[in-house]
Amino acid sequence: MSIDERSALIIVDVQNDFLPGGALAVSEGDGVIPVLNRYIERFEGEGGAIYATRDWHPEGHSSFASEGGMWPRHCVQGSKGAAFDYRLALPAGTPIVSKGTESDKEAYSGFQGTHLAETLRERGITRLYVGGLATDYCVKNTVLDGLQNGFETFYLADAAKGVEVNAGDVANAEREMIDAGAVATTLDDLANGHD
Repeated sequence: MSIDERSALIIVDVQNDFLPGGALAVSEGDGVIPVLNRYIERFEGEGGAIYATRDWHPEGHSSFASEGGMWPRHCVQGSKGAAFDYRLALPAGTPIVSKGTESDKEAYSGFQGTHLAETLRERGITRLYVGGLATDYCVKNTVLDGLQNGFETFYLADAAKGVEVNAGDVANAEREMIDAGAVATTLDDLANGHD
């Protein structure tokens, strides 16, 4: 397991609305930020690509409770809540993948309704490392779609936090990713070169 020019770090939805104090806060979600920053350093130092996904919803999005969806209003295009947390050290020019941009379509995966798969293939990427928020929704679905699209996919177990709407959701999501073929990994695994 190594980082090289065929590897991409996919940072999922580290946006203000998903962090403590936000409209749809993940408990201790800000704990992923220092860990992701260390992954960013590794990828920059070893020639890997870095991408960041974001929810980028229009007003009145179908996922909002006000429209009959299951979530509070969150990550509205151009709002402070939709911005990436200021502590996330995204390199200048990091490609941003916006999802959930159509008012009638939900998108938990960074691949859903975007050109991410094609963009990665064009760059010769074969291996993905996925972390961020939230484990049991957007991280899980991005990992599963990465596998579905033929990428070798690693779940960053030390750089993801879940919503846990129901007890056991995070553990179930992790099991589902691993059963589908993802490899759970951590910074320590990368440092030690473990597969």
